[in-house]
Amino acid sequence: MRERILAAANEYFYAEGIRAISADRLIAAAGVSKVTFYRHFPSKDDLVVAYLEGRAAVERHALEQLRAQAGHAGATLLAIARAIADMSCSPGFRGCPFINAAAEFADPAHPARKAIATHRAWFATFLKDLLGEMGIHDRDAVADQLIILRDGAMVTGYLGPDPAALTDRLIKAGRAVLNAARANTAGDVSP
Repeated sequence: MRERILAAANEYFYAEGIRAISADRLIAAAGVSKVTFYRHFPSKDDLVVAYLEGRAAVERHALEQLRAQAGHAGATLLAIARAIADMSCSPGFRGCPFINAAAEFADPAHPARKAIATHRAWFATFLKDLLGEMGIHDRDAVADQLIILRDGAMVTGYLGPDPAALTDRLIKAGRAVLNAARANTAGDVSP
């Protein structure tokens, strides 16, 4: 029953927005009773957090698979750029579910915002690990720049669906960030 509720939330929250979807609508879509719904999710906030954690788990798994298939950090970053462009230009894409949710929950103390922050911190660490493999020293700043590129690419893909152009531009922008970081690393005399 829990999975049915989450499946309904995943579909409707992403397609129409979290605040736009009532618990009653999800109860009907999942085909469960109110008692069953509230047994699994005592509040809508609990369901929102579970939805975001589920999305995060799917994204983490996909990124880890890309990393395993690519074989090295540079190839992984290229694979991520291609995946972002393809996904962002695909039918039914409505933007990053984490950015969308953040726009709906302005309070940084809200449980949804905490789930979003946790996932984005994981992604930043994932990128920093790749950058470390590439010998980049200022991994915090470079990871932040790559995340900005990711976020911008998702918006661009949603607004103008041309995956080939988006892939090319995202890869060029990513290379520019990495080349600048390498130049800074080469000039870095610290141990």
